[in-house]
Amino acid sequence: MSRGLDHIVHAVRDIAAAADLYRRLGFQVGSRNRHPPAWGTQNHIVQLAGTFIELLTVADAGGIAPYTPRFFSFGAFNRDFLARGQGLSMLVLEGRGAADAEEFRAAGIGDFELYEFEREGRRPDGTPIKVAFALAFALDPRAPRTGFFTCQHRHPENFWNPAFQVHANTAAAVAGVVLVAENPSDHHVFLSAFTGERELLATSAGISLKTPRGDIQVMEPAAFHDHFSTEPPDTSRGARLAALRFAVRDLDTAKSLLENGNLASSERMGRIVVGPSIAMGATVVFERI
Repeated sequence: MSRGLDHIVHAVRDIAAAADLYRRLGFQVGSRNRHPPAWGTQNHIVQLAGTFIELLTVADAGGIAPYTPRFFSFGAFNRDFLARGQGLSMLVLEGRGAADAEEFRAAGIGDFELYEFEREGRRPDGTPIKVAFALAFALDPRAPRTGFFTCQHRHPENFWNPAFQVHANTAAAVAGVVLVAENPSDHHVFLSAFTGERELLATSAGISLKTPRGDIQVMEPAAFHDHFSTEPPDTSRGARLAALRFAVRDLDTAKSLLENGNLASSERMGRIVVGPSIAMGATVVFERI
């Protein structure tokens, strides 16, 4: 089974500042949510059709569960990530729960127990609802500072809401994500097993996979700089998730909102790019649908 993008975790030290940043970028930002104490995290959601951005911070590290051989600690991973800096910490694909965990085990990319949790959410009118998820984690040894898992929504009718998917910048979808690696081809086998996609495009810049919902690209650092005119993250310890690409209906509207929000940007290859110094460790890209 091919897996499309479900969400991307943008880990930040100041969750209120991150919510304000995304509003200035032209997005509708959801209310703050709290995760289980074993994670110690809080988030805001920026929802698009079928994909969302999770703005995440560690609010209470005291109760974070430690790693064990078969337990991937979401809280510990993001705590350690934030100790080094801010940015895109985790790439998450749509999931099938236990079936994914078994498939990852068979492929040799993860031998972790399935993690299930639920929390309370709210509809636009304030009505409380239950949302629940099953997470199957994978591991790329050549990218230890990037998290990978799939997410199965137990109550998707309570989570996805078209009212949350209308954004002033006219964003309609996440077009894709970009990782940076010294040798992109080193990640071919892992990404094929993780996404379920066997067809891979190799270019002079790196490699690219098309999923049912968004592209995953892996670029060399120099190619990343050439494409986006921003500095790539440090890849000395392995591949890093570096850029979010948003597909917008009206690029001029997106550009005007950035100007109104006093957010510096550049134009490159028909795209508008907000660099990591502005976007809290991430490169945010707007491009036409």
